[in-house]
Amino acid sequence: MTPYPLVLAYKKPPFCDQDGDPFSFLWTIKRNPPSYLFGTIHVPYTKVWDSIPDNAKQAFAISTQVYFELDLVNPTTVSALSSCQMLPHGKNLSDVLPGDLYSRLKRHLEYVRGMMPHWMTKDQRGRGLYADYLFNAIAGNWERKRPVWVMLMVNSLTESDVRSRGVPVLDLYLAQEAERLRKKTAAVEKVEEQCLPLNGLNFSQVSDATTLLVIYHSKVFFTSLWWGFLYRKAPTLD
Repeated sequence: MTPYPLVLAYKKPPFCDQDGDPFSFLWTIKRNPPSYLFGTIHVPYTKVWDSIPDNAKQAFAISTQVYFELDLVNPTTVSALSSCQMLPHGKNLSDVLPGDLYSRLKRHLEYVRGMMPHWMTKDQRGRGLYADYLFNAIAGNWERKRPVWVMLMVNSLTESDVRSRGVPVLDLYLAQEAERLRKKTAAVEKVEEQCLPLNGLNFSQVSDATTLLVIYHSKVFFTSLWWGFLYRKAPTLD
């Protein structure tokens, strides 16, 4: 079984079996023994697990070898992913971003940090997580990161994403399960194959996209606060 992100159409092509589940993301490679290809998504597994067809879960259960996009349970992989996000030669984000964008970004992150305690769930607190830990887990060392990774980070600093922190994404959950069940695991990609394309994106486009993201999320947050204020101030019929 080889679960890694694929773009699959909902409608099956005519050469595929039309009698099966039309929404299944499991593909079978007919050989002896058979191999399976499963398209995953980078979201907390609890959001999609109940929607994953039984045939995909059964294929995972009977597989003896599982190949992932990256070896996410390997500390070396995690360390390499972290290193590739950093600016070279000891530079800081303030050295490469326009001053107004850097200031706007810094204010936005300060606001998010202040909101973290309000976004956390009781379950997260019960598991010993706290706001500063979560913020640092997501945004730690942000001033040393390349702009493209900061852009992705900003997009993940939302209330819904914060509330799901502590729950592994589907790929990681399957990797952890494969390890627990003593299946042989490997990766189909190397870290640099993911990092180099992102790090090679046009700087001005990344800068513009980051500006738009910060403006968008700032508007979403303050609109939410405004409606919350109106709701608390609204007269009741009591």
